[in-house]
Amino acid sequence: MTCAHVVHVALKRVPGVESVEVSLNKGLATVKLKPGNTAAVPQLWQLLHEKGYTPKTTAVSVRGDLAEVQGRLQLKVMGTKDILALVADPKNPGPYKEARKELGHSVTIDGVMVGSTGGVAHATAGVGRPARALWIQALDGPAAA
Repeated sequence: MTCAHVVHVALKRVPGVESVEVSLNKGLATVKLKPGNTAAVPQLWQLLHEKGYTPKTTAVSVRGDLAEVQGRLQLKVMGTKDILALVADPKNPGPYKEARKELGHSVTIDGVMVGSTGGVAHATAGVGRPARALWIQALDGPAAA
């Protein structure tokens, strides 16, 4: 049994996963999730860690409600209890300011999360419009009210 097969089988068993492609030569696992899934990126990262791999980046497309909590933007991911903090890119704060115009609306964020540090991850994100640079951070627990 190959390493790629082990990773493929493990990822495919996650509820909500539609398909998996693994290329160890490219260092890439592509996971397509079913509509309405509740799988979370940290869940997939943990699974990869258990198989001996360290995820570096994960491209995501996340739909949720954009809210502001204690002056900070957060995305409440639809269908889950997950909350992602959106932080201004220090080199390009404009998109963060623009995203504030979408407060209270459902938006889709397309970006990249970094899994190895568990900290803030740079993202190139679209908020229902052309791509914008934002930072995404996974938060523990629900947003403060």
